[in-house]
Amino acid sequence: MKNKSTTEDILSYATCTLTLDQLVDSVVERVRSNMGCGWLACLNPHSYVVALDDVEFTQALNDADWLVPDGSGIVLASKVLGGGIRQRITGSDIFYGLNSRMNAIGNFSVFFLGASEECLADIRVRMAHDYPNVRFAGCYSPPFKPVYSECEISDMISAINESGADVLWVGMTAPKQEKWIYAHSERLTVKFAAAIGAVFDFYTGRVKRSHPIFQRLGLEWLPRLIQEPRRLWQRNFVSTPVFLFNLLKCKVGLK
Repeated sequence: MKNKSTTEDILSYATCTLTLDQLVDSVVERVRSNMGCGWLACLNPHSYVVALDDVEFTQALNDADWLVPDGSGIVLASKVLGGGIRQRITGSDIFYGLNSRMNAIGNFSVFFLGASEECLADIRVRMAHDYPNVRFAGCYSPPFKPVYSECEISDMISAINESGADVLWVGMTAPKQEKWIYAHSERLTVKFAAAIGAVFDFYTGRVKRSHPIFQRLGLEWLPRLIQEPRRLWQRNFVSTPVFLFNLLKCKVGLK
């Protein structure tokens, strides 16, 4: 359950106000506890707009223990609405921040769900090099399809639970990944799960992340749009205007 003292309302979503270091501290504390599986999702203008027409996705975003401000649009919304969020926290930030902390402490293990067998094999190699004190407990490449059968879901959950992993990284794209964790978190024995989308491809170099200058300027979307226009045009030219319009309505007090 979200801590109200560390969230603020962004268009009806309780969005995390913690800094990255504070967030990593909070997750590590959760992993060390016996409180069941806590999980994290990322909120950005596109996910907000997709959720407008997807009740289950809305429920998933509201259910996440940490809903982080992933996207310059969320930071802008916080400023417009008088909030205190001044920095975005992306899936990559969570991935590198938590893995680095677990590597420094030692005695943690991770499982990767999503992506191709080739991508997961590359992740295993990179993790051994980058985070030698974090045990690679296992991975699972699910079928590339919009809906999984109960048998396929059971196979995924069994592989995760039998691995004994502490942390589950899920990279199946939104909103499928968030809805998957939301639907099955109570069946998982991991202490923390995170829906981090394209981070698997970023980490292995299959997709190049935008230059840090673009990230700092809030323009990380621009080079990615140029790289993948067919996949990302709707996110930037449809979702963003809808998000900004709803933000304006919220600012002037309209529902």
